[in-house]
Amino acid sequence: MADSGSKSAPPRGNLPPLQLHVPEPRFRPGDTVDYSHIDIPPAGAQPRPDETCPASETKPLCVDLIRVLDEDHRAVGPWDPKLDAETLRRMLRTMALTRAFDDRLYRSQRQGKTSFYMKCTGEEATSVASAYALDRQDMVFPSYRQQGVLIARDYPLLEMVNQIYSNRADKLKGRQLPIMYSARDYGFFTISGNLATQFPQAVGWAMASAIKGDTRIATAFIGEGSSAEGDFHAAMTFATVYNAPVVLNVVNNQWAISSFSGFAGAERATFAARAEGYGIAGLRVDGNDALAVYAATRWAADRARANAGPTLIEHFTYRAEGHSTSDDPSAYRSVQERQEWPLGDPIARLMHHLIALGEWSEDQQTAMDRELAEQVKAATKEAEKNGILGHGLHHPFHTMFEDVFEELPWHLEEQAEQAIRERRTKWPEWKEDGETR
Repeated sequence: MADSGSKSAPPRGNLPPLQLHVPEPRFRPGDTVDYSHIDIPPAGAQPRPDETCPASETKPLCVDLIRVLDEDHRAVGPWDPKLDAETLRRMLRTMALTRAFDDRLYRSQRQGKTSFYMKCTGEEATSVASAYALDRQDMVFPSYRQQGVLIARDYPLLEMVNQIYSNRADKLKGRQLPIMYSARDYGFFTISGNLATQFPQAVGWAMASAIKGDTRIATAFIGEGSSAEGDFHAAMTFATVYNAPVVLNVVNNQWAISSFSGFAGAERATFAARAEGYGIAGLRVDGNDALAVYAATRWAADRARANAGPTLIEHFTYRAEGHSTSDDPSAYRSVQERQEWPLGDPIARLMHHLIALGEWSEDQQTAMDRELAEQVKAATKEAEKNGILGHGLHHPFHTMFEDVFEELPWHLEEQAEQAIRERRTKWPEWKEDGETR
């Protein structure tokens, strides 16, 4: 055995030395970006099998790329969901509202009104179009970039901002990191900061739904980096073995916080191709094509409802901005990547599709964007009345001990009283309820 401190092991006979492969992204800061290595098939060229087909029939779709919108912004091919113009406009509006919300709350974080925020710029179609394709009673197990699902389901923007500010009106009482929402009545499971946990949770929920003879299915989202977690594989195994009625989504936006998708296995195969190894259906979809995302999600949801099994969907997209407000992407990737991304912007593509149909115009888009920005502004201003970071408007101290036990045990009651006494000693000017100064 070689000395652990040596730089290389001595040769053994004529055997070549072993080498370790460390993935390296194609482009680093300052590099010229060339995406010619990405194979983008023509829109409409992908076959659409029956929703109840054997999983093996979807094998080609795991390496292809389901696309509906062509270069002339027309919907073509068998995956065209043939949505009416009004539905398309509502979907466009929801995506634009999601982006307006992100832009405003990002600025709020930079202004010190909250500690943290995460945008989904460039990925709006993956959540919004998926939400439109699902039944509102279906349970979504989101990651931290699916705010579009809540917005698509008409969750109040005010409640979202209250949660982000962790103020006295925050329904989660400041117990979750900003943007980690929970809205059971809207079919939106609590977001977890521990990545990939939502995959086995979704499979378990779907299994329970089937056991009860319910008609609701589950769906879950993770980023491609999280697919390297053990929870991903545990979920896939249970979904396969028990034929769980679940749609599992991997949003491949090319980057984790500072490492590219190769560290999760993207150099070897597509993420959708993992479905084949588990014997379930798999689809790889253009994540910046809202119609393709809608069609793929609807196909997978119908398959689950027909008891034909789970589906793994890879949404091939791009994270246009930083991982979070704590991240500086210019430190690890070329600024040209966003500009050169060959699949474009999801909002612009849907807008141009509606224009091509004669159902929209750039002037209408401009007016709508202005209206939505004002709508978000009004929600943030209203939320600020309930408090922002560091301004003392929060839930009473006693609430940090609540909501675990039906009746608070004596030792926790003592701890609560001690915390309140210490607060009164340190800040005697605070009111007794601890909500304001």
